[in-house]
Amino acid sequence: MELFSGHPPYTAVMSDVERSVYDFLDRRGVMYETLCHGAAFTMDECAVVEKHLGAPVCKNLFLCNRQHTQFYLLMLPGDKVFKTKYLSSELGCARLSFADESHMIELLGIHPGAVSPMGLINDKQGKVLPVVDRDLLSSDFIGCHPCVNTATLKLLLGDLLGKVVPATGHEYRVVDLKTD
Repeated sequence: MELFSGHPPYTAVMSDVERSVYDFLDRRGVMYETLCHGAAFTMDECAVVEKHLGAPVCKNLFLCNRQHTQFYLLMLPGDKVFKTKYLSSELGCARLSFADESHMIELLGIHPGAVSPMGLINDKQGKVLPVVDRDLLSSDFIGCHPCVNTATLKLLLGDLLGKVVPATGHEYRVVDLKTD
């Protein structure tokens, strides 16, 4: 694992989508660190990253309604159990399910295992509603992928919600998710 202040050196193997995240953050003057690591697909793998990064890595879930007409990017603490019925109730919509990979690629420009609020950069039509669990708001810093799961960003949560999300043309919604 290697930690960089800002983005890691650009290489030929770095994807365009990852590079666009760093460029987006840099153009907006967002301060961040990047930890490069082996692919992290699960929250257990992200827990190891979290220790090296020194910031909680949030769980990001890409969800949709049954008709695939409403899409949500849910951000919550990595250790919090998620139940769709509580989010559906909070949002006042029918039961939600996980969106498929084709919608993930189309709307966020990312693949499974790399879901991140940074994918909102690619949602030019504003079809995805970012949703933040209130428990996440107690963190000063947050860790999330730069649209690939071989790196994790550490940035101020205030910058994510106050600079990054608005710069993508989105407004986020805060919810209080129960865990039973």
